[in-house]
Amino acid sequence: MNRLIALGAAALVALILVASTLFTVHQTQQVLITQFGEPIRVIREPGLHAKIPLIQNVIAFDRRLLDFEAPGEELILGDQRRLIVDTFTRFSITDPLLFYQTVGAAEAGIRGRLSSIVSSALRRVLGNEPLLAVLSADRLRIMNEIRRQVNEEARRFGIEVADVRLRRADLPEENTQAILSRMQSERERVAREARAEGEEIRARVRAGADRERTVLLAEAQAQADILRGQGEQESIAIFADAFQRDPQFFQFWRTMQAYRESFSEGDNRLVLSPESDFFRYFRHAPGNLVTTAPEPPGASAPAPAAASPAPPAQAP
Repeated sequence: MNRLIALGAAALVALILVASTLFTVHQTQQVLITQFGEPIRVIREPGLHAKIPLIQNVIAFDRRLLDFEAPGEELILGDQRRLIVDTFTRFSITDPLLFYQTVGAAEAGIRGRLSSIVSSALRRVLGNEPLLAVLSADRLRIMNEIRRQVNEEARRFGIEVADVRLRRADLPEENTQAILSRMQSERERVAREARAEGEEIRARVRAGADRERTVLLAEAQAQADILRGQGEQESIAIFADAFQRDPQFFQFWRTMQAYRESFSEGDNRLVLSPESDFFRYFRHAPGNLVTTAPEPPGASAPAPAAASPAPPAQAP
């Protein structure tokens, strides 16, 4: 019985020794072997490996790309403008021994170092660049320069920086408001210039239209005066021709027109002598109109007396 217990204990001790001696290196890892805290060797090949149990320790480091996001910070650019920049960095541990000697066994220790390294590189590079360069195609060149400087400083910690990217580049709130106000003022200035140009064109077009309208009205008025003169001339010719054909009838007709205009109101008063020639057709019977002595051609019809609102004079 005691023999079985001893064999079991021996097997257990052997199993523990084997378990503490053998270890596996994953393909995503690289291992540093330390003995009493002193680094002995680095193992990068994946597979099963052995170490001295209870004396040597295994420290594993990730060999893949690691991410580090730096907090946003406010920087002053080359044109004295302020900019809030957020960055992220991708790095890998290339020298586990140097990394262990400078940073320690924990990967978290390198993040504080990278934060100061990236911040210093950002201030050096962006401090010589204007805002337009950061926001234009030159941004790639700027990021490559930042990555180069960060990589040079990070090599002494046993890491290699693969990339540094500007994730966000924003103006501070007060600068943003100032720029928006300046942009608004610029747009308003452009709008005022456009309105002024439009007003000038409108005034020029309106002046041309008014000038053309004045010319057209003047020409139309001249043409109308010419046509009116021609019509009056033709009317006078027709009137003279009709008068020459029958002067007596024309004189009679003119007298009747004078009667109609004089007595149309019904209450007009005329201050005339009864023997006035205006009443010549009242003094003769209708049958005697033809015996009226003819007037020589060209004699004008008697003009009607002017109507007067004054009261008539009493006949004697």
